[in-house]
Amino acid sequence: MTGKDNAAGIVRILKKSYPGADCSLAHKNPFELLIATILSAQCTDERVNLVTPELFKRYPGPEELGRTPLKDLETAIRSTGFYHSKALAIKETSKAIVERFNGRVPADMDRLLTLRGVARKTANVVLGSAFGVAAGVVVDTHVKRLAFRLGLTRETDPVKIERDLMGTIAEKDWIWFAHALVRHGRAVCGARNPDCPGCVLNGLCPKKGIKR
Repeated sequence: MTGKDNAAGIVRILKKSYPGADCSLAHKNPFELLIATILSAQCTDERVNLVTPELFKRYPGPEELGRTPLKDLETAIRSTGFYHSKALAIKETSKAIVERFNGRVPADMDRLLTLRGVARKTANVVLGSAFGVAAGVVVDTHVKRLAFRLGLTRETDPVKIERDLMGTIAEKDWIWFAHALVRHGRAVCGARNPDCPGCVLNGLCPKKGIKR
């Protein structure tokens, strides 16, 4: 079986289990999703979703976040971890959106990557979930782990993993696929105790029964 055949089988099975898989970060617009994704680095989506409602109530847009004192912003996001660097990234990105993009989050990869705190993972989340643009595949910790376990890549670098996934997963499924893997990673294929006997992908997984 080729890599593409195996990938197609994985996609077929996951579509039955997670047909409507989408972004788990709560947001009302592209800007909120961008900020939430920056906050999600080294933090659970659940924790981010607890922080952002109050954050966006106080600072509803890039103008407000861009001019808020850094210390106030750090206090507001402290529980998400790495709050010094995240606060600076949010403040500088908000200012850049106002000054360079007329207050609107850009809808293309190249311009998103010019924003502080935005790498391909964050850009792919925003493009896919806010704009419906399949520019690539989101590679977070769940996708990285499961893509390796399922034999879809042998790489460890997120950029190379994304390249492998883009070569084996149909473009029309790029956005959905990452969210489905995240759901499956949380519900079944955990890092320390994967439920291999109860996994719908058991028959296609070359590393079933291996915890790491």
